[in-house]
Amino acid sequence: MAHYAKVNNGIVEQVIVADAEFFNTFIDNSPGTWIQSSTANVGFSYDAVRDAFIPPKPYPSYILNESTNSWQPPVAHPSDGKSYGWDEATTSWEEIT
Repeated sequence: MAHYAKVNNGIVEQVIVADAEFFNTFIDNSPGTWIQSSTANVGFSYDAVRDAFIPPKPYPSYILNESTNSWQPPVAHPSDGKSYGWDEATTSWEEIT
């Protein structure tokens, strides 16, 4: 069994678990393509050039890390052991007290 994502216009619309042989008899006339993936979720985008599923961008200021295909804040998370949350209005980390 493997996970397959239905991608339509670059967006994952559905994810199923099936055997590869399932697609030998499965009839799906809806638009899109089934792509095997262990990381895709509904709402992810599919980058065919990278052959990668990318999660939705959590904040407008976040930047795509092209090595990991994940979104990262434009400022590194503080490493002082305190709890922080991202503040998009100031594009900075704010301590949670």
